[in-house]
Amino acid sequence: MSALQIAIDGPVAAGKGDIAARLAKELHLLYIYTGAMYRMLALACIQEDVSFKDEKAVFAVLEKSHIELVRPEKGSKETFLAKLNGEDVTERIMEPDTASGASDVSVYPNVRKVMVTRQQQLADDQPVVMEGRDIGLRVLPNAQLKIFLTASLEERAKRRYEQWKLKGIDVPMEEVVKETKSRDKQDMERATDPLQKLSDSWELDSTHWSQEEVVDVIKKELERRHLV
Repeated sequence: MSALQIAIDGPVAAGKGDIAARLAKELHLLYIYTGAMYRMLALACIQEDVSFKDEKAVFAVLEKSHIELVRPEKGSKETFLAKLNGEDVTERIMEPDTASGASDVSVYPNVRKVMVTRQQQLADDQPVVMEGRDIGLRVLPNAQLKIFLTASLEERAKRRYEQWKLKGIDVPMEEVVKETKSRDKQDMERATDPLQKLSDSWELDSTHWSQEEVVDVIKKELERRHLV
């Protein structure tokens, strides 16, 4: 395998997205945020008033929806652009309803099968860093570096609370903790490709580290393995 593949898995709010984006920028890799694809599907269901619990209806929405991740223009502050049926929904999919909906729609085997295929196609013939819940297991099983990025429940809930607050979304901290626990349970107990630490994954706890420190540690590990 000539193209470098870095797979980052882990629970919600462990910092996967920010770390992957920073790493991709510093190493000149393509950043693929797989969660955005599920968030866009959730948004499409919301727009069409389709219940996340209706598997057949969700899959029908997926089949007819054009879900696209686009590299932003040079100099853009964005690390990726999410387009749903040609519309830029990058900001919209960061809201709580699509986050929760993404966890719901991602449990369906047929949905995951289609999404995995699309994600693998994105990673063909180019160096990438990809993050999500089952990247090392299902999407990039041959990735040269698999990372299981985690943090304590309290720290992850705090990060989500602060992210939503910055966006003007007021959610009580108790609710954020409760929803984070619920997301963890759903991700780890789903029948298809549940969140898990693989035997060949390198576990990295980001609880007490800044994003810059985590990226530096990963870069050193890549150097140690002679991958960069």
